[in-house]
Amino acid sequence: MNKYTFIDGGVTAPQGFTAAGVCAGVKQATSDAITKAAKKNESPVIPNGKRDLALIACDKVCNAAAIFTRNLVKSDTIYVTQEHLKNGKAQAVIVNSGNANACNPDGYEKAAAMAKLAADALGIDEKDVIVASTGVIGQPLPLEPIENNVQKLKSLLSENGSADAAEAIMTTDTVKKEWAVRTVIGGKTVTIGGIAKGSGMIHINMGTTLSFVTTDAAISSEMLKEALVAAADVSYNMVSVDGDTSTNDTLAILASGYAGNAEITEKNDDYYSFLEALTAAFKAVAKQLAADGEGATKLLICDVQGAKDEQAAKTIAKSVICSSLVKAAMFGADANCGRVLCAIGYSGAEVKDVKKIDVAYRSAAGEILVCQNGCGLQFDEEKAEKILLENEITILISLGDGDGTAEAYGCDLTYDYVKINGDYRT
Repeated sequence: MNKYTFIDGGVTAPQGFTAAGVCAGVKQATSDAITKAAKKNESPVIPNGKRDLALIACDKVCNAAAIFTRNLVKSDTIYVTQEHLKNGKAQAVIVNSGNANACNPDGYEKAAAMAKLAADALGIDEKDVIVASTGVIGQPLPLEPIENNVQKLKSLLSENGSADAAEAIMTTDTVKKEWAVRTVIGGKTVTIGGIAKGSGMIHINMGTTLSFVTTDAAISSEMLKEALVAAADVSYNMVSVDGDTSTNDTLAILASGYAGNAEITEKNDDYYSFLEALTAAFKAVAKQLAADGEGATKLLICDVQGAKDEQAAKTIAKSVICSSLVKAAMFGADANCGRVLCAIGYSGAEVKDVKKIDVAYRSAAGEILVCQNGCGLQFDEEKAEKILLENEITILISLGDGDGTAEAYGCDLTYDYVKINGDYRT
């Protein structure tokens, strides 16, 4: 029996938090459009109906932590947020979609200005604001749409605003990603909630596409950071859609402490209860991110058992899920075990004896063994195709090397992925 329960409410499910999302027209308000509009004394904002500016706020300063992309090319929003989180405190998050604010000469100033706009609207210290952006890289971020809409955004803050905020951070996502989980810590009911975005440019490394998490648990900033790293390592960091690590990956968490539990300041039983619930939620979101990969028709899960150790299992699972040939085979419902074996072989993980490897495919339509003791088997092709035509497929790998296990999450590679990314800027 699980010690946690999934509930509705998203990022506003925990006590003390509100959220909102509005249509500001960030993507439409390019620098050229702003200049032309200013000359004509007209508004540069041309909203397209999609929400693209989100705000999450708490009614008190929270303990906070975040982890970020390891890409050397980073959005300036990350540098601003890192500076603001040096004291382990935050009270709000402002984030836009439609423009990544990355690789721009004025990126830092624009990111800092976003934080100040949110702070002024909320009446809080600008250093208590986390800022993030997502969208097209290398185009100047227009501030006017944000300036024109931040007060409206603040006025719409609501305990029911999670869905609007989740929509506002979407880019090529086809579905909103929000979640909440409830557990008991120290005799007190604790809630953790969040929203996330991600569809393409996903090969997560110490962060996530964009994900903002709230909790009413009483927990120190140091323990929040420890929990984020541990939970992300077996969930978000095991997701790959296309092998590209984003410049903007940010995973942030704020804790209000309103649950009233004794503050978690060390890795005790309460910490591990919190980590268990957080990890379960993150794994559920990781699957959502993978399933919503650009152009995807299938969620792929690679389940590795019997590796030398956990790290070897993770390396192998990620190698298989990242393989373009494996992804293409899954799209075509082709039970080609050779592509899986190949990905294991070049993963860099130590495999004691490749003649012990077994590979099987499983879905709602059944399970079929296609490789045993390192060699391909004769199998029922029609049954295999039926299994691989389902929209969730698990690639089962057994190595016989030890006790290491891991799961990685990805999606198939389709024609639509190329179409989407061939004209992404337009």
